[in-house]
Amino acid sequence: MSRPPRARGSVLDAFEAALIDDGARGATMDAVAAAAGVSKGGLLYHYASKEALETALIDRMLHLVDADVEEMLDSPDGIIAAFVRTSVQSDTPLDRAIVATSRLAQTGHKAASAALRDARRIWEEALRPHTRDESALQLVLLVSDGLYYNSALATTGVPGPIPEGDELDALIALVERAAR
Repeated sequence: MSRPPRARGSVLDAFEAALIDDGARGATMDAVAAAAGVSKGGLLYHYASKEALETALIDRMLHLVDADVEEMLDSPDGIIAAFVRTSVQSDTPLDRAIVATSRLAQTGHKAASAALRDARRIWEEALRPHTRDESALQLVLLVSDGLYYNSALATTGVPGPIPEGDELDALIALVERAAR
């Protein structure tokens, strides 16, 4: 009898949360099993090793990046506006997957580091046809990085400029004018 996919997802969610909250050292198999509400045997049924969990997390992140690009390409405001606008979102499934994968990369995990580079490349390739040249592309990416960084700092109580509403719309318009 196969186990429900919900348990598998819960285990991966627990691993992701453990990485975010406690770092790679705190994301032990025992801690993940306890947080997911499964026995260690149940965890091992779904993920035979910590490496399997790491691979699943990286796959999740890359899947979410692909979905993000598809959503941005379908945005009526255009991909540049959508990309910049989503840069201030935190605690989304994509953000959580990026942060958790970054925790792995910080420990020298080669596949996590490569996946983060792949994510950047995927966004670059999606944005490139909508920018006039490589400098304009880098401008869009760096503005997005800055907004993402400030948004991440805001969750820890460190203030940083995070434009909203009309201010964000004005920034997006400025980036679009410079990028096209």
